[in-house]
Amino acid sequence: MEFADLLKPEAIIPRLRADSKKQALQELATFASELTGVEKRAIFEVLLERERLGTTGVGNGIAIPHGKLDGVKELCGMFAKLNSPVNFDAIDDQPVDLIFVLLAPESAGADHLKALAWVSRLLRDGATCQKIRESADRESILDLINGSATPHAA
Repeated sequence: MEFADLLKPEAIIPRLRADSKKQALQELATFASELTGVEKRAIFEVLLERERLGTTGVGNGIAIPHGKLDGVKELCGMFAKLNSPVNFDAIDDQPVDLIFVLLAPESAGADHLKALAWVSRLLRDGATCQKIRESADRESILDLINGSATPHAA
């Protein structure tokens, strides 16, 4: 699996409006439904259930909500840059403005974990995140993500 296969241009939202974590997850679930064909309520519930286990706000303004669910045929990544940061109950208590959603089939196994590791490595790079924050369109965001991604095993 190549990282570039995980995130398609149409799966990037360069300006997402949300006033809360819940609203951000609802908007992302709606968007994910359009990409995957899976019912948005099912996606929202999976993301919300994952948040109940512990925040996916990993710090430095970044969240990586993820989950496995029936109906998802292959790993699906989505990226959103919020217009304004929202409280995501992040581990560093800082608001989140960059969100990478990862949805996987129930049978994804190791591929799901490898994809999470790739996303985590990518978004740990402060310089890349700053460039993404300064980008205004999906093409430049995709170029930054694909240019920074390294398809190494976790």
